[in-house]
Amino acid sequence: MHQILTLNNISPLGLARLPKDHYRVGSDIREPDAILVRSAKMHDMEIPKSLKAVGRAGAGVNNIPVPKMSARGIPVFNAPGANANAVKELVIAGLVLGCRHICEAWDFARNLNGSDEEIHKAVEAGKKQFGGFELPGRTLGVIGLGAIGRNVANAAVTLGMKVIGYDPGLTVEGAWQLSSSVQKARSVEDLLKNVDFITFHVPLTDKTRHTINAERLKLMKDGVVILNFAREGIVDDQAVSAAIKAKKVYAYICDFPSNLLKNHPHVIALPHLGASTHEAEENCAIMVAEQVRDFLENGNIRNSVNFPEVVVSRGSDHRIVVANANVPNMLGQISEAFGEAGVNIHDMVNMSRGDLAYTVVDLDSPVPESVVTRLRAIQGVLMARVLPPPAPSQI
Repeated sequence: MHQILTLNNISPLGLARLPKDHYRVGSDIREPDAILVRSAKMHDMEIPKSLKAVGRAGAGVNNIPVPKMSARGIPVFNAPGANANAVKELVIAGLVLGCRHICEAWDFARNLNGSDEEIHKAVEAGKKQFGGFELPGRTLGVIGLGAIGRNVANAAVTLGMKVIGYDPGLTVEGAWQLSSSVQKARSVEDLLKNVDFITFHVPLTDKTRHTINAERLKLMKDGVVILNFAREGIVDDQAVSAAIKAKKVYAYICDFPSNLLKNHPHVIALPHLGASTHEAEENCAIMVAEQVRDFLENGNIRNSVNFPEVVVSRGSDHRIVVANANVPNMLGQISEAFGEAGVNIHDMVNMSRGDLAYTVVDLDSPVPESVVTRLRAIQGVLMARVLPPPAPSQI
């Protein structure tokens, strides 16, 4: 029976994808085969020796020590796109909040005092200070055109906005899902020069940290509206704060409050609401639970942030999977171990991603324990695991 440790409350709809007759799930599991997590910080956590997989019920994995997992051959799964609609809706709300002074106007109205007649007079006298502008004809820049960025770009087009996108890693499949009217920027700088609004949908990495900084703000139009519902740190808050005071930035709407931002004029800082819908939580939990189950039962890898995608239909009852450093002659050594033990390979699939590689091997006979021991002893092998026979419907 597989043991699954949950570090946060995971949607019951997701956990239901792990059959109770084959999975024990709980927050008190001591030797887990897999961990399911949402926002819990794992960086200072002692990683159990039994661990084979980590599933993040969401998109970002900043709370997971991915390099440490990679060094042990543990794939980290996430749920890209499962929360795309929830974030898209909040970004669209952010566009409106940024150009119509809705939060400031609501705060003004809820603090009015006096009789209804006095309040009506105060409204007429005060509403002029909250005049805004409309979205059609304005230009939105979208940095990051994954599932969320594409949804945002397409929605903005339907609102009558011009959209410019930038994503050097955009796939052909992703491009097909974009509206044909979305323009392509050659660089971040090229995009910044031409937009009235900008939104980010990228992970926080060394390359994306402070994508908006003091130097790049100088490239932008006066009165730009900046939205950040991706990750704290992508925007240099100090630089944007100074730009607001200088009237370079019209408004900053983000999901990451701080002492600097929470009461800052022309800043709306929300309490990390991007994926906070029941639907998004359910979608993320279902997706990641299914991926972890497929990995534990079949060795397949889908939507891992550190290992290549490898999905192979079961060709026999006997399967072993190997994770290793992506260096020369690994496949030769793996094949040699089977050959010298007299075990015939039915099928073998190997894929690599950066410094890591992953191999799925289906065999015509059971894998001797001596072969597993030999594989694990090969320099560069991070993990070797024999899988149980599949259910009849899986062959």
